[in-house]
Amino acid sequence: MNRIVGFYDRGVRLAASHITEGLALLLLRIALAGVFWRSGQTKVVEGSFLQIDPSQYDLFGSEFSGLPLDPVFAVPLTTYAEHLFPALLLLGLATRLSAGALLVMTLVIQIFVFPDAWWPVHSLWAAMAAILIVRGGGLFSLDALVDRMRRK
Repeated sequence: MNRIVGFYDRGVRLAASHITEGLALLLLRIALAGVFWRSGQTKVVEGSFLQIDPSQYDLFGSEFSGLPLDPVFAVPLTTYAEHLFPALLLLGLATRLSAGALLVMTLVIQIFVFPDAWWPVHSLWAAMAAILIVRGGGLFSLDALVDRMRRK
């Protein structure tokens, strides 16, 4: 029995190491960023650099009409946020701020656009963002590099 407990304890120490946590947080950043980046890409003209597809204004005016913002403001705000914050997450720069912004976006989508999508979609996005807000970007992030440089 002691061997089993010892084996388990070694596995827990390995899984809880700084490097393993950093890899898990990197994977989490990539996963959450991917969701919002792909959504942002649906709002721009293919092949352009953030040129908003004019059809998005009609879409936001009809299908997403529950949003409390006029499409004139909502479309650019959403489009640029869905590109900026995922890019920052991939770099691990301003991770907590970026994850917080994506959590707010998730809640807005949940409340005003797709209220029936909490389980399983939005709950997973919210959980991923919450973990990044609490834990930060991890070892493999620019946040960690900046923190190490500040300490010197």
